[in-house]
Amino acid sequence: MTSPELENLVRLAQLKREPPVSSEIRGLLRSGEARLADARNRDLSLESRFDLAYNAAHALALAALRLRGYRSENRFLVFQVLTHTLGLPPATCGCFRKAKSRNLAEYEGAVDLDEGFVSDLIKAAEAVRVALRAADLPPGS
Repeated sequence: MTSPELENLVRLAQLKREPPVSSEIRGLLRSGEARLADARNRDLSLESRFDLAYNAAHALALAALRLRGYRSENRFLVFQVLTHTLGLPPATCGCFRKAKSRNLAEYEGAVDLDEGFVSDLIKAAEAVRVALRAADLPPGS
């Protein structure tokens, strides 16, 4: 499935067309679901839960992009195109934009996390998971 918006990103060299590979999509889905389950574990530190939720969301969003036959070398672009790959509302993408800035701040040792934000991130990642599961996944997913 293509969209004019995704094809425009191909023309701008932000995305590359690449046929979906079932095993890759299934692996990303498994990885995302496992990390998302771990992110819900309140026995872990808030920082660990944030990392797990953010990386779960990334794996799931990348699986959605791959399912549509595209690949990106820009890690954040997979979140920005969720409205086109899975039909998710812009508000979901907004949560990932906030997570990106906090993820970058972590490299400088300035992490500003709270339970509410991590909970919102987990919910947003879950929305990606649900939408991906509702998509036309390859056999065996």
